[in-house]
Amino acid sequence: MHSSLKLQLPLVLVLCGAIAGCATTQPVPYGGLASAEQLRPNAGDKTGRVPYSYSTAVTLRDYSSIIIDPVQVYRGQDSQFEEVTDDEKAMLAAYMQGEFESRLRNRLRISRDAGWKTLRLKLTLTGAKSSTRFLSTVSRFDLVGGPYNIVQSIRGKEGTFTGSVSYAVELYDASTNLLVSAYIAKQYPSPMNIPASLGTMDASKAGIRNGADELLAAFN
Repeated sequence: MHSSLKLQLPLVLVLCGAIAGCATTQPVPYGGLASAEQLRPNAGDKTGRVPYSYSTAVTLRDYSSIIIDPVQVYRGQDSQFEEVTDDEKAMLAAYMQGEFESRLRNRLRISRDAGWKTLRLKLTLTGAKSSTRFLSTVSRFDLVGGPYNIVQSIRGKEGTFTGSVSYAVELYDASTNLLVSAYIAKQYPSPMNIPASLGTMDASKAGIRNGADELLAAFN
């Protein structure tokens, strides 16, 4: 048997097992959230990225300012952190704070006062999964993983050995403290986003950027 083929076989077998038995963790309506009782399965979401949501008749476009509370790391027993250290959780929370603030600043005035036409945003990091270093990148080009990841990319689904991030968004009218919108999200990069496959936390950070873009779009 050719030496290069011998080297490829173990990886192919690993990938076959991973793909055949691949099961991704789906977010839950985390019981420790203030909005947990209002959250319901999101029938309008076909992607699986926003499985639970709550909304009212309030139009987000009517608001001109927003208070962004410090991002919290969820400590409930139903959290979904997989091979993520406390330091990495803190890093992701800080990264989420910066990314959401920078995106929303393009549409809203960042405020500290609970005035008229002002929202209060509460972000909670509820879960994250690290990428498997080396395999997350190599599986994009391997004869088994490559085609699978291309199909996953077309479907908007997760790639092999790739990390993700889960979080809760809760939006309150700052002047009344009434919940106007909430949802649970799971975000991850496209399987063919090679830079996001390099570091163990790069996919989670890419998911945070995707999430910040999607929240900004809700105001347009």
